[in-house]
Amino acid sequence: MRLVMLALVVALSCALTLACSTVPPLPPKALELNRDGAAALAAGDLSTAEARFSVALEYSPRFTEAWVNLGYVELRRGNLQRARKHFIKARDLNPDLPAPHHALGLLADKRDIGKEAEGHYRQALKVDPGFVPARSNLARRLFQRGAFEESREQYLRLTQVEPDALAGYLGLAECLLRLDREGEADDVIGRARLRFGDAPELVMLVARQLLRRDAFAEAEEILAPLTDDPDRTRASAAWSWIGVARLARMDRDGARAAAREALAIDAENPIAAKLL
Repeated sequence: MRLVMLALVVALSCALTLACSTVPPLPPKALELNRDGAAALAAGDLSTAEARFSVALEYSPRFTEAWVNLGYVELRRGNLQRARKHFIKARDLNPDLPAPHHALGLLADKRDIGKEAEGHYRQALKVDPGFVPARSNLARRLFQRGAFEESREQYLRLTQVEPDALAGYLGLAECLLRLDREGEADDVIGRARLRFGDAPELVMLVARQLLRRDAFAEAEEILAPLTDDPDRTRASAAWSWIGVARLARMDRDGARAAAREALAIDAENPIAAKLL
């Protein structure tokens, strides 16, 4: 899902920034069709999106962003070979745009070819260091393979290229915790709370820090409201961490009850499964 959402962000971004990306200027109707196609893609109407992007390409066969967006349609459908064909076409038309490189990274990510995905994300950033989706995905891939220091560097840069987004601060704090740099993590969390308030993701990080410091009752208190969070994954995580807090206080029955609540929301919750 995260890959899909990032793809839609890129598609919509491209639809709004095309006027200066291709020479000669694109026909206004092609721009309109690409923009409307991106809206259809975001809404999950893949047939309409495909039709609009295809007509846009009839108006301008060298319309790089329309080729990228048409590839996203095929990626959403699971047609990976067709998606790759469209992404490569876009890259060959204009390798100086970040979007085709990023799209190829998403495709490699989808196939779980991590090294290849990282390479494409880095190429997108070489073209445009401010291209946020590639920066975010590169940081995520590095974190997933345990390269926490490299991931930290990318998340730190993300806080600068997109300072009004919480994701960079969250990733940066997570990396610092994995690197046992808790003081620095506390500083990042504190600065993020000043900027974004008590966002649920930040409250979860604060609670985990309290658990590390044996402040179990306080951690449970601030986690309790998150058990009703509309985000089911977060609600399940809140219950599981409450279970950890209760177990640390030797409340085994309470810990099991919290674990059952977590698993009722998300049967794949690994912390809750371990608690039981």
